[in-house]
Order: sequence, then structure tokens, then C-alpha cells
Amino acid sequence: MTKIRVKVGSAEAEVEADPEHLKEAIDLVPELASKLPGFKSEEQLPSSSPAANNVKDVPRPPAQLPVVSVEKGDSLSDIIGKFFSDPWGTERRKLSDVREALQSYGLNYPKQSVAVALLRLAKTTRLRRFRGEDGEFVYTSSSVVPRVPQSPELLQTDEFVASQPN
Repeated sequence: MTKIRVKVGSAEAEVEADPEHLKEAIDLVPELASKLPGFKSEEQLPSSSPAANNVKDVPRPPAQLPVVSVEKGDSLSDIIGKFFSDPWGTERRKLSDVREALQSYGLNYPKQSVAVALLRLAKTTRLRRFRGEDGEFVYTSSSVVPRVPQSPELLQTDEFVASQPN
């Protein structure tokens, strides 16, 4: 058995294969590395085969991540608040975006914990929370007023309700 270890930042992954399957294992290295937190670009990867350079179809973490200073005593809400104080927080962000940002800092919180922290921040008006086009909640900094497109159906429904007697 042959082992191939890929290390990106503080994260690492290992592929183990028989010598006759070594080429296939090497071809997996770029895909494997792209899934590690802290992966930036394909230029960081060793290119040992032409297939190793073909990394375009592999999903990547968001190019822009918040740049904040995380202190030892910071709570989850404090860290998320810092994320949304950064220019990163002026864009619409889903729960999955926030979790990816936390993971980029080596902070692995359960989905439910992050969702509750986001909801509490929205209730205290530190964040704005609304439904995106796909029905999933999105969050922005409370200092940014997001544009939410109004559909004609929604406006007609509101007018219909307003015109009905109580």
C-alpha cells in the first residue's frame, strides 16, 4: 500500500492505494485538497499529472471570507457579529455561508447552534434576516438595507387583503 498525504494549512488528508492504482490516487489529490479548509487555488497543489491541473469542476469554498480577529473568550454570537461587521457581512449570507466562514477559522459548530445564534442576533437587530428567493433565510449586516424584489402577485395579494372589510 502507498499513502499520499495532502496538507493545506493546519488541515490534512490521506489517500491510501495499491501500487497499481497509484495513478488514480494521485488524480484524486486535487479534489481532496480542494475540500480542505484553507484551500485557496490550484496553484498551491503539486502537479504530478495532467489530470491534477484539471480542477475547474471541483466545488470550492467562497473566494471571499471575512477577515476578523477571533479572541479566546469570544462566544459564537460575538464571532458571527464580527463576521457581519466585516465587508463580507454586507452581502446576503446563508446559514451555510456562515458555517463555511466559521470552519475556515477552524471553528466547527453544529448547524443548529449557528442557526440559533443568527436568529438571536437578528432579534436583537444586530443582523437583518429575511427570506431569499429560494425560500431560505439570508442575513446581512443591520447597517445595510437589502433590496428585496417585490413580485406583482405579492402586491396584488396585499391590496386584496387591504380592500377586504374586517
